Formats: sequence, C-alpha cells, structure tokens
Amino acid sequence: MTVAQLAQFSNYAIASATGVLALAFVAYVAQWSFARGVVPDRELVSAGSAGAADADQPGAERSSMAGGIGFSLTALAAVILFAGVLTRGLAAERVPWGNMYEFGCAAILVALTSYIVLVRVWSIDWVGPIITGFGTVVLGLSMLVYVPAGPLVPALHSYWLVIHVLGAMIAGSSFLVGAAASVLYLIKARAERNTPEDERSGFLWSIPDSARIDQIAYRVHAFAFPIWTFAALIAGPIWAQYSWGRYWGWDPKEVWAFITWVVYAGYLHARATAGWKGKSAAIVALIGFGCFIFNFVGINLFVAGLHSYAK
Repeated sequence: MTVAQLAQFSNYAIASATGVLALAFVAYVAQWSFARGVVPDRELVSAGSAGAADADQPGAERSSMAGGIGFSLTALAAVILFAGVLTRGLAAERVPWGNMYEFGCAAILVALTSYIVLVRVWSIDWVGPIITGFGTVVLGLSMLVYVPAGPLVPALHSYWLVIHVLGAMIAGSSFLVGAAASVLYLIKARAERNTPEDERSGFLWSIPDSARIDQIAYRVHAFAFPIWTFAALIAGPIWAQYSWGRYWGWDPKEVWAFITWVVYAGYLHARATAGWKGKSAAIVALIGFGCFIFNFVGINLFVAGLHSYAK
C-alpha cells in the first residue's frame, strides 16, 4: 500500500472503530435497562460479576446477553482502532501520537486495552458504559482536530516523544478507569444509604458493593500515579531540555501537568496516611481526572504555549 492508501485506510478504520464503540455503549446501556426489576444473586455479585442474577428472572437473560454483546463490540472496536493507529503511524513514518488527533486515538486504544485486561483480572465490566461512552466522545471530538499524516515538527524529533507520551497515555487510561470507578462508587454508596433491602433490584445491585469499588479505584490510581510521575515530571523535562534547552519553564502545559500530579499525590497521600476513603477520596480523584482532561484539551485549544504544535 502507498502512503496515501495507508492514511486513507487509517481514517476509515478510526471512523469505523468510533461507530462500533458507540454500539458497544448502546449495548451496555441496554444491559442496565434490561436488568430493571431483576434481583441479583448475592454470591455472584460478591465475586465481582456484573449482571449476576438468576437466569429465570425476566430480563436477566437479555441483560446478560446485552452485556456480552457490549464487551465483544468493545474488543472489536479496540482491534479496528489498533489497525487505524498502526496504519496512521506507517503513513506518517513515525510513532502515531505527534498531535492532538493522534494522541486522542492512541490514548483511547490504550484505555480500551486496559479495560479489556482489567475485565479479565478484576471483572470490572460494570464500568463498561462509562469507558465506551467516554471513548466514543473522545474519538468523535478528535476528528474535529484532524490533521493529515505527515512529519513531526523539529521539536518532536526525539525518542523521548515515544517515552513521554506513551507513559502519559498509560497513566491517562488508568486515570479514566479510576474515574469511572469513582463515579460508580458515589452512585452505589448513595444508593446503599438510601435504598431499603427489599427494594434493591436492577443492575446497580448486581455490581460489587461500594467498598469493593472504592478499593478498585484506589488500586488503579496507585498503579497510574508512578507512571504519570515518570511521564510528566521526569521524561517530560528531559525532552524539554533536548528540545528547548531547559528542563522546566513553567509553560502552561507543564504547570497543569504538575497540578494534576499534585492532586493525585494528595489523593494517594490522604488515603495512605489519613485513612481517607469513600466520598471525599472519590471527589478528589475526579478533580484529578478533570485536571488531566483540561491539560490535554483546554491547554492545547485555548491556552497554547510551547506545546501549541500538539494541535
């Protein structure tokens, strides 16, 4: 295939992956909807299986089927997106994350891969609607800042591009999973406080209890934080020294990377030393994810600075 054909194939693949991921989101929403009135099997729920219920109950079989379809479509979207990201790199003859469009596509690929792995490890398919919905939005919005495949600007010609941005994507995908778990924790914890035992039916009650969700959120953030530390505060400054002749210059993107680091450091420190759990910790985690998103979107589009070429 020629470079032009590779670029065209990449565009079609990424657009197709966006459509498939949107269908996965619809399937996950249907899973929640079909489970209305279904009383979950408490033993299966305690094992972490989303949608766990007696198959004889009306809606339980349809809910389980919709969940399976949602996961299969998510995996298919990841495969198609991988093909799109790979051919984008081949067309540009470099790593495919040199601008905002490419970073968005590659980051969602990493996020979907992380989600699929964690479903197998921790059975976190209950965050599927949030992951697929967020991924669909990011891929759709990334097309609004699309740029043709081409060479990098001189400042990006360094192997630190691979290290710095790849680390940021891995950390960001984990932050996304942690944020999704934090959102569901807040919803589930409130429901546990306000819903009588005899009224606890539906998909919300087929996911793990709030304490288990809170634990998973903490573990994911604890994994992501060292990677973000390396990507933002070690690899980033080294790359800046290579590109601009200084390690740190308080560029807007550098400042917000540091702010994001401080928020997540505060979250983990508070949990480890002050015993923070529950609502307060979940809110701080969501603030941290908001800082991460603003650093990626807001700084690039509205503030610029030395990182303006990332558009």
